[in-house]
Amino acid sequence: MQVANNMAVSIHYTLTNDAGEVLDSSIGQDTLVYLHGTGNIISGLESAITGKVVGDKFNVRIAPENAYGEIHDDRVQVISRDMFEGIDDIQVGMQFHADVSQGPGVVTVVSVNDNDITIDGNHPLAGMALTFDVEVVNVRPATAEEMAHGHIHGDGCHH
Repeated sequence: MQVANNMAVSIHYTLTNDAGEVLDSSIGQDTLVYLHGTGNIISGLESAITGKVVGDKFNVRIAPENAYGEIHDDRVQVISRDMFEGIDDIQVGMQFHADVSQGPGVVTVVSVNDNDITIDGNHPLAGMALTFDVEVVNVRPATAEEMAHGHIHGDGCHH
């Protein structure tokens, strides 16, 4: 059975950057299970998996525009320390959920200077080409409920 839209797909993957550093991996853990064709994974990876079958192993390098996008300078801004009410110790690298220009997202503190805190609303992997080593572990038709909800239920479902 080939991977196509409205299929429940289970994969094992290892994600690396161009320096060869492992950024994420499912090896030694549960497979990643997702509903194909609904944008639950980055578009470049979804395209690469389309048409594959169980047992297929492949490596794909995905350009930033088909991964987490380019870096947008307008998503980096300086805000007042007052915006972090109740947080006394603000450190570079801390991440916070916030409403950013494109909706709810995560911002990362990139510098702390007295009362000025610089935050970056870009995805931490924005601007990076990503390489995935992928093994297709399982493919099955999604249930009507899974298609209605836009994600997979059962094994690997954390909702």
